[in-house]
Amino acid sequence: MMNTTALAFIGDAVYEVYIRKHVMDSIGANANKLHRAAVGYVCAGSQAKAVKRLMAEFLTEEETALVKRARNHKISTKSRSADAVTYKLATAFEALIGFLFLAEEQQRLEQVIFRAIEIIEEKDHE
Repeated sequence: MMNTTALAFIGDAVYEVYIRKHVMDSIGANANKLHRAAVGYVCAGSQAKAVKRLMAEFLTEEETALVKRARNHKISTKSRSADAVTYKLATAFEALIGFLFLAEEQQRLEQVIFRAIEIIEEKDHE
């Protein structure tokens, strides 16, 4: 039962690496375009959208329990660009990524990240 804040800390970094690779594969090596494209995947709103859908249709009971525990964990930081609920959901998503990474569940980690990318890239489904 690792602290969900610590899980989110490592999960943020792991997710960022996957997203950077994804955008490089998609648009090439233009640094300005890469940064702008990556922001669309790593912002709190996108992560919250992904984790809500993942909880509804993709996560195991154990993963959902972890997300709920992380979402409900009291946090002392605030986002400048997202409301509290969105920020907590995004942090919960990052905690899930951190958990899967530290548990060395590489295949499941990638399944979750790649499904999250698909959800984020959907334009009309909320």
